[in-house]
Amino acid sequence: MNETRITTIHLLGFQTHQIINCLIFIFLFLIYCVTICGNLLIIKLVAYSKSLHSPMYFFLTQLAVSDILMATDIGPNSFHVLMFKETIIPFSGCMAQFFFFAVVETVECCLLTVMSYDRYLAICKPLHYTLIMSHHFCWLLVAICWILCIILTLIYTINIIKLQFCGPNVIDHYYCDLDPILQLSCSDVTIVQQGLRLFSALFLMFLFFVMIVSYIYIITAIFKIPSDLSKQKAFSTCSSHLIVVCTYFTSLICVYVVPSRRESANISKFLSLLYTAGNPLMNPIIYSLRNNDLRQVVRKLINKLISLHYNRN
Repeated sequence: MNETRITTIHLLGFQTHQIINCLIFIFLFLIYCVTICGNLLIIKLVAYSKSLHSPMYFFLTQLAVSDILMATDIGPNSFHVLMFKETIIPFSGCMAQFFFFAVVETVECCLLTVMSYDRYLAICKPLHYTLIMSHHFCWLLVAICWILCIILTLIYTINIIKLQFCGPNVIDHYYCDLDPILQLSCSDVTIVQQGLRLFSALFLMFLFFVMIVSYIYIITAIFKIPSDLSKQKAFSTCSSHLIVVCTYFTSLICVYVVPSRRESANISKFLSLLYTAGNPLMNPIIYSLRNNDLRQVVRKLINKLISLHYNRN
C-alpha cells in the first residue's frame, strides 16, 4: 500500500456533458446571486427599519449571515469545478472548506433552536420577554452558538487530519464533504465515523427536543388565546420559522441518510446541491413571503424610492 501522504485533491464535480455543466453553472450562479442579494436585503431591511429592531429579527439577520457564509464557502469553488470539469485544490484547502462548512451548518442548527426559544418566550412569557431577551443576551446567545460550534468542529476536524491519507486523491463530488474525505483515508475510520454519528445524533436530538418542547408550549398557549385574530397573528410569527426548520432538517436527513443506502453518486450530488444551494436561497424567500412586517417595510422602501425618483425628475 502506498502510504505517501496526499497533498492535493481532485474534485471531479458533475461527470456530465460540458453543455449540461454549463447549464448547471448558470443555474447555480443565478441561485448564488439571488441568495446573496436576498439575505443582504434582509440584513439591510432590519437595520433600516426601527420597527424590526427586535430579538426575532436580530436572530433572522444572524441566520442570513450564516446563509451567506454557507453559499460563499461552497459556491465559488463549485463554479470552478463545473466550468473546468475537475479542480485540483490543496489538501489543506479541502479540509478548510469542510471545517468552515461544518461550522456554519452546525451554527444554523443552533440558531434555529434559539429562534424557537425566542418565539416561546414571546408568546408564552410576554411580560418577561423584553427583560429576558435583552440586546446583550441576544448577542451572548449568538456568540455561544459560534464558539461552541467552532470548538466542536475543530476537535473533530483535528481527528480527521490525524488519519493517514495515502490516495487515491480523487473526490467524486463538487465540494469537500465528510464521507468523500474519509474514503481517501487508508486508516481505520470506523471509530471516527461512529463517533461523529453518535455525537451528531445526540446533538441534533437535543436541539430538536428543545424546538419540539418550545412549540408544544407555543401551540398550547395559542389555543388558549380567545381572539381568532390574535391567534392568527401569534401563529403567523411562528409559521415561517416552522417551515424553515422543516425544510432544513428534511434536506439534512436526505443528504446524510439517503446516500448511506448506496444510492448513485449523481443522486448524492443532486441532494447535496439542494441542501447547499437550496436552503440559503429558501430562507429569505420564506421569511419575506410569510412575514407581514418584512413585506410592509419592503413596500415602504419601494414607495420611498419611487417618490425620490419622481422628485428628482
